[in-house]
Amino acid sequence: KKPYKKPKAKEDAVEEVKELEKEPKKAVVKTEKEEKMYVIPLGGLDEIGKNMTLIQYRDEIIVVDCGVTFPGDGLLGIDLVIPDFSYIESNKDKIKGLFITHGHEDHIGSIPYLYQKIDKNIPIHGGKLTLALIKAKFDSGEVSKISPKMKEVKGRDKIKIGKYFEVEFVKVTHSIADAYAVVVTTPAGRVMYTGDFKIDLTPVDGEGVDFSRLSQIGEEGVDLLLSDSTNSEVDGFTPSEKTVGEAFKVEFNKAKGRIIIAAFASHVHRLQQIVNIAHEHGRKIAIDGRSLIKVFDIASTLGYLKLPENIMMPLSEVDKHKDNKVVILCTGTQGEPMAALSRIAKNMHKHTKVKEGDTVIISATPIPGNEKAVSNNINSLLKYDAEVVFKKIAGIHVSGHASKEEQKLMLNLIRPKHFMPVHGEFKMLKAHKETAIDTGIPKSNIVIATNGSKVEVTKTSAKIKGKVNAGATLVDGLGVGDIGHIVLKDRQQLSQDGVVIVVFALDKETGKLLSGPDIVTRGFVYSRDSEEILNEANEHIKVKLKEFEEAGIKDWAIIKNSVRDIASRFFYNRIKRSPVILPIIMDV
Repeated sequence: KKPYKKPKAKEDAVEEVKELEKEPKKAVVKTEKEEKMYVIPLGGLDEIGKNMTLIQYRDEIIVVDCGVTFPGDGLLGIDLVIPDFSYIESNKDKIKGLFITHGHEDHIGSIPYLYQKIDKNIPIHGGKLTLALIKAKFDSGEVSKISPKMKEVKGRDKIKIGKYFEVEFVKVTHSIADAYAVVVTTPAGRVMYTGDFKIDLTPVDGEGVDFSRLSQIGEEGVDLLLSDSTNSEVDGFTPSEKTVGEAFKVEFNKAKGRIIIAAFASHVHRLQQIVNIAHEHGRKIAIDGRSLIKVFDIASTLGYLKLPENIMMPLSEVDKHKDNKVVILCTGTQGEPMAALSRIAKNMHKHTKVKEGDTVIISATPIPGNEKAVSNNINSLLKYDAEVVFKKIAGIHVSGHASKEEQKLMLNLIRPKHFMPVHGEFKMLKAHKETAIDTGIPKSNIVIATNGSKVEVTKTSAKIKGKVNAGATLVDGLGVGDIGHIVLKDRQQLSQDGVVIVVFALDKETGKLLSGPDIVTRGFVYSRDSEEILNEANEHIKVKLKEFEEAGIKDWAIIKNSVRDIASRFFYNRIKRSPVILPIIMDV
């Protein structure tokens, strides 16, 4: 039996209830889900060029830059390489705007191709010069029917776009006018993208880095900083562009004859210095190269390039002036085969031939992969006894990108919670990561991404969460994306071993061999010197065709494949070459 419990008196029960009410109640904590935004690079990582980054929040996307890169040696016949737009195409209804940091090709070159895929009314925001260079890309061909809305910006302009985005432009210095960093703010946090930059304290146009605003942005807080890594392996500071002007003055003072200068067409500040120095020395300027002519026209019209009266002359009139009164400004700093300097070096130029007493200045350093082509041009020019100025130590070129100390300065100004190096090969991204660690950013707060990485950004974290389609689309003439791995492999094989065409005629009804086979070669062997090999191959093929005739085989596909196999095996066994074999059957 349970022990008997005396019932509590009414007064005691009331007191117990009061005591319980005094005890603190446990608070019910409502956890709010952290807002997320996504940074998605589609180009510019683990490579030089093709810069393009998407920033996505909920159902809205903005695009920062949209560039190209130029093909390497393995991409035979390819004109341009642009980003893979498949992710953008599948989300094109979410895109609210394009924001362009500056007007170099590796940041604007793909825009006409993008606008063939997305809504033509999506606005493009950028500086005055940047927008003029973009507009010129829509002046010809199929894209001339497209007229995107252009919205000019200046430093510290803030653009509200869509329901969630605010984008601010902040002035930085680079090797072209109107270069900006962009700061993107959403309810999920703030991302800053430096674009290409250097810290030039004595800029040619007087438009310096907006240190004050960068410092304020750092004070306000940045959740993720994306920063230019191109020169992350270079110690110290990148010299000011004005130092190039001083080096040019030295070369102009030394030159007794004509001066031929190869320079980047988009480097307006350098072009201005060349114009000023030529004017001081009483020299007239002739320009050669479509991109240079375009930039001179656009930049002088907008006031970015100031040309003294009567300083310009047509290239065809160069010979009418004394040699010591002439400057020829041309393209071809990277040894491009069809550029003006390459044609001059090969003595193939319509108006200009190099002669003794000329001074040729190559105001650039070779982009990795172009060293051989540049070297070939230099060797050709030296054979004409011209004075060739090309070494970086001559001071006639400085980079437009920040070196290590400038990268540290940017990191210290912004003091981001998280950091993601961009614009560079993997070794450059890794070097920039080490620099960031040196400035105090924890290793765990640094993201090394690849093209297509979906980087999730919140106010407390930045990490890779998945991947989207990203890669390269090849442009060959008017064809965009129609050249793939198989075609490139065929081109490579053609370039290495040539082609063999086997032509023969068969009776349509019986499959009887009526004539041939005849063998035609291109880039394989010279027919007259190799008659014995070709005749032997012919006999092997003829024997096989007779076998098909006797067996009554009339399937053209089987016959073609068999002829291709026999010829391939024969040529490889005899001379260890693997040409492309093209059997052509004429049915009668």
